[in-house]
This record gives sequence, C-alpha cells and structure tokens, in this order.
Amino acid sequence: MNDEFYMDLCLKEAWKFQILTYPNPAVGCAILDKNGALLSVKAHEKAGFLHAEPRAIFFALCKILPNFASHFMREYELEFGVKFSEISELENANLAPNFTYDFILLHHQNALQGAKAYVSLEPCAHKGKTPPCARLFVELGFASVCIGAHDENKIASGGARILKDAKIAVKMGILADKISALMYPFYQWQSANFSFFKVAMTLNGKISGKISGSNSLSHMHQIRSIIDLLAIGGNTVRSDKPILDARFAPEILEISPKNELKNSVKFRKNSAPDLFIYSSRRDFSEDLPLYNVPDRSVEISDNFEQILSRKLCMIEGGAKMLSALPNFVRYFLIYFSDDIYDKNSLNLGDNLSKNLRLKPLFLGKNGGERYGWFERKI
Repeated sequence: MNDEFYMDLCLKEAWKFQILTYPNPAVGCAILDKNGALLSVKAHEKAGFLHAEPRAIFFALCKILPNFASHFMREYELEFGVKFSEISELENANLAPNFTYDFILLHHQNALQGAKAYVSLEPCAHKGKTPPCARLFVELGFASVCIGAHDENKIASGGARILKDAKIAVKMGILADKISALMYPFYQWQSANFSFFKVAMTLNGKISGKISGSNSLSHMHQIRSIIDLLAIGGNTVRSDKPILDARFAPEILEISPKNELKNSVKFRKNSAPDLFIYSSRRDFSEDLPLYNVPDRSVEISDNFEQILSRKLCMIEGGAKMLSALPNFVRYFLIYFSDDIYDKNSLNLGDNLSKNLRLKPLFLGKNGGERYGWFERKI
C-alpha cells in the first residue's frame, strides 16, 4: 500500500463529517504501527470534540494495549460519573477532549514509538478548546507524519514545523487536489460564505415529496442544527407549511468549558437555523409553523446575494430553486432513494430537468441509505 492509499482512507472518513464540524474543518487521520500495520482511521466529528489525530491515536492504543480501554473507562467514570462498558460505546461517545488527551500522554507506554500517521490537514500547533495535535505525535515518538494540506489558518498552523524540529519525517501534499475539494467549504466560510444545495432524489430523478429515509433525515437535521442559515423557496413554504427545525438530529452531550463533563452531564436539544425565504412575494402568514421557532430570524427576498452575509448556508428546494441558483453555489448534497416512482406516486413532483454537470466528490451511506457530495462544473 502506498501513501495515496492511506491518505484516501483519511479523506473518506473526513467526508462523512463534512459540514458537521463547522466552524472547524473536516479532517481525517490514519495510524500505522512501526511495522506498517493499519491500527485506526478516525475523523474530527464536531467542533469541541476530539480532533482527528488524538481520536485516531486513542483507538489505536485501545487496539494494541490490552488494558488501555478498560483503564480509561474506569478513570472516566471516576472523573465524570459517565459509565462505559464496551469499547464500541467509546466509538459513539463525545469523549472529553482534554481528559482523553492527557490520558493518552500518561498511559501510552511508548506503544506507538516509531509509528506512522496520515492526516488530511496539517496538525494544529496551538491550544484552543483542545490541546495541540502536533505535540502529541512528538510526545508519543512517531517516526513520520504524512500530511495532505498545509493549514492556512495562521492561528492553528505550524504543526509541520514542530514535527520537523522533533526530527519526525514529514511529507506534504499527498492527494492535494482531493484534499482541496474536502477543504474548500472550510476555507470559504472562514473568509466569506459557503452555500450548498441539498436535494433528495429517487432513482428516476423525482426531487419533491417525502423521499428521504429516517437515517438521511437525521443526517440532514444534524446539518440544520449547526448552519447559520437555511434558504427555501416561497412556494414550498406556502404549500407544505414546514417548520424547518432540527428535531430529528441526535441529541449531543453538553460539555462544560471549565471542567469538561464534571458536574454538568446533561443533554441539550439542537437548535434550528435562521431562514431565508426566496420569494418576490412577502405575504406569508405569521401563523406558519416556521415562525413558531424561538430565537429565529426570517428574511424574505428574491435576491440570493443576501445569503452571502452568512458564513454557512444550506439551500433546500426543487426544480424552481435549482433554476434560480447563483453560480457561487458550487457544492451539492444529494440524498438518494433506491425507489422509482411515476409522477402520480406519493405526490411526488416532476423529474429533475435542469442541465447540471456534477463531479462526484464523495459517496457514502447513512445506515443503508445512500448520499453524496458533488461539485458543479460551471
């Protein structure tokens, strides 16, 4: 296996959490032992969660050190009152970042001495909500780190220099074009705006009506819970009367910023985004469900340029919204149904009829339901 193979594993894992990491970038990391055996491939999943590098290192140590996971679970329960019984439960948990980072430093037993890492983005060099990832590679004695892209964020960059100063071999620029496509949303919302179009589609191109399955719906609502703005067409608002909230998103364990989880183990509901209704008419009844969401602002306009004032916007809609899309909307998130329906089935609308040239960036699954990220060729 070559460097491109392992970097591609990092990319595929990172794409699973594209947008969900906002305002952080989607990052993937793979860990190999000193003999070249693959130990783990993990990603950063959400802002405030473990970064990709310590997460991958943590599960690599769980794999090669017999008592590492059980020791961690005991200490975690003592510290936070949160009980885990199986390693699989750790996979789906928001582990307290600083506690987990420190536990790795205290209990790694030099098991990754001479190991190799692949990471899609230069490891961070600063301490923010989580400690610097570059230092972790140094402390654990990694022999080499292969990096997909230099971090252009001046605050976080510098990880490659830390690694080189510690005599760790560094290779940069692996799969640069693919990394660029992964990182494009992050660089856009950092400096200006990233807007993308979301659509659900049957195999024969039906794009309106209830198409998405429960897993796709949960994923889409999870995205809704973190974006700055949701744009939707006025015709959809009038005909469907949607609430456009994030009620199907999974609940997230809330972490106290002072002492992580201690004395604050609780759950919170995800929020709902502000709305932009694309319409030349402004006569929307305030009795519509979408107006009953607390702390929500609703803007109505037929000028798409107004969404550029927000950093991250998702656009939902059918054929009319597609036809009106401005050229700055380059990325498409498409949920696929495996069904084929005629125009009279399930009140589905007409087939997608707009001419679009799309380049596939990532194809994945939510449970058994397929989705993909695509880039529009302008």
